Amino acid sequence: MTKKKKAVLEETETITKPAAVETVSVEDLRSSLEEIKTYDGVIGYILRNSASAAIDLKDPTKIIDYAILSSSALDAGEELSELFDLGEFKDIVVEGKNIKVLSLTDNENRVSIFLEKDADLKKVLSKLRLS
Repeated sequence: MTKKKKAVLEETETITKPAAVETVSVEDLRSSLEEIKTYDGVIGYILRNSASAAIDLKDPTKIIDYAILSSSALDAGEELSELFDLGEFKDIVVEGKNIKVLSLTDNENRVSIFLEKDADLKKVLSKLRLS
């Protein structure tokens, strides 16, 4: 394991679990994300697929930081799933010192939702029909 990967693993608590993601249209997913964005403690989201991307963050100056975090979380989930033979990767929650990120895949859509540490993740998962 490289130094960079060790440092990331030491600084964050990573939890992986397969989830039954209900396949929805991009419009339905965007609608759900718009509602989730109004929840207490939600910082914003990134939704991307092969055709488009939608980014909605409270602090637009941190778009690059959150984009890197999103991509890294999704890649880590896929790598961990493969490494430990966990089956198909669906979602991952990475919890840091001040924030947490829920990253998930649904067919070709890749979504990351950024939350404050004390935000209600179950409410977000419920809206996305993952709990």
